[in-house]
Parts: sequence; C-alpha cells; structure tokens
Amino acid sequence: MISLLSNVKRFYIKNRLYLSIAIIVIGVIIQVTVYKGYQWSWLFYLGGVLLLLWDLLIGPMRYIQQLAETGDMEGARDVINSVKFPKLLIPPVRSGYYLLKSNLDMVSEDFDEAEKNIRKSLSTKSDMMKGYNGVSYLQLGAISMKKGNMKDAYSQLREAVKLGLPDKENEATAYLQLSSICVQRQDYKAAKMYFKKAKNLKPSTAELVKTIKDMEKYMSRIPG
Repeated sequence: MISLLSNVKRFYIKNRLYLSIAIIVIGVIIQVTVYKGYQWSWLFYLGGVLLLLWDLLIGPMRYIQQLAETGDMEGARDVINSVKFPKLLIPPVRSGYYLLKSNLDMVSEDFDEAEKNIRKSLSTKSDMMKGYNGVSYLQLGAISMKKGNMKDAYSQLREAVKLGLPDKENEATAYLQLSSICVQRQDYKAAKMYFKKAKNLKPSTAELVKTIKDMEKYMSRIPG
C-alpha cells in the first residue's frame, strides 16, 4: 500500500505540468459545452493556473531532496529530469535545483556535468543560497582534484573555507585536501598548518578520522 502511494505521488509530481494544463482544458470544455458552464469553469482555471505556476516557479525540489536523503538516487534523478523549464524557477529554487543535480552527478561520477551544474547554481547569485556557496566551492575543489588540476583545486578549496562551511566535517575535509595539495607542492609548512586545523576540528566521520590518523604518521616524518 505504501509503495503504491509512493508511486502515485511520484507520478503526480512528475506529470504536474501536464495535469495543470489538462485542468485548464477541462475548464474550457465546461465553459463551452455546459449551460452556464462559466459558473464552474473558473474553478478549473484557478486551480490549473495555480498548479501551473507552482510547477514552473517552485518545482519538486523538496520531494527530490527527500528521495536523495533516503538513498533513492535513481528516483531523485528521475524526478529532477522531469523538470522541463529550470530557468523559470525562482532564483533560490533554481540555485538549489542545480546544486541537487550536481550532487546526483557526483554520485554517478559524471564530474564534467557536476561542475557545470555547480557553476550554474553559483551564477544565480541568490541571497538565500549564499550559505551554500562554500559547499559549492568545496565540491568544485574535489572535482578539480579528481581531474588532477591541483592549481584550481587549491584556489577553490581556499575560497570554500573563506566563504564558510556548514559544519566541522566539511571544514575538516577542505583543510585535509588543502594539506594534501601542499604536500604535493612540497610546501610542508603549509601542509602541516592545514593538517593541524583539520585535526583540531575533531571530526567524527569514520573516513575523516582514518584519514587524519594515516596522515598524522606521514606528517611526523616530513620536514618543516
């Protein structure tokens, strides 16, 4: 039963645009064919227009986020691809749309598309999404590192820290990546500085704890 309701909800959200148009068309049919149909047709016009505006300006962002948070990445990708006119979304929603899309691209390791969508999110310049800009630059830095572009990665990670990150896990991630880049540059003084900042944050994520433990052994042996 729950699965059926979930499928119905997903079908409704994916086809909301067409449903709103269908409701408006029904209103036209009622007005044309039914005696004094205009007395009822305006209800369909109002409902259809409100649904249409909601779909075009707001979209299904909250539902997509819920799917992603529950681990249903395929479902989230399926619904986000159903958004027909993302450029019509209001700026904060449009920024969130591209950010969510970039997260899904990262999951599927499509780094080129992820980078494009992050830059589209940043280009909306929405005041309501400024708090996420640091995370966006953190993701850009991670993508640049995967591509082997350490110069851009270093600049992007420094920008992420400058803009601010939402929690100590993300902040520690940025500092560890900066430390790693500095090691490759043989800038050992900066590498140790960034590593110390990451360690002092005391992140609790198992992966970060292990990375800090492994790097600490190396850091104790390098000069500077």
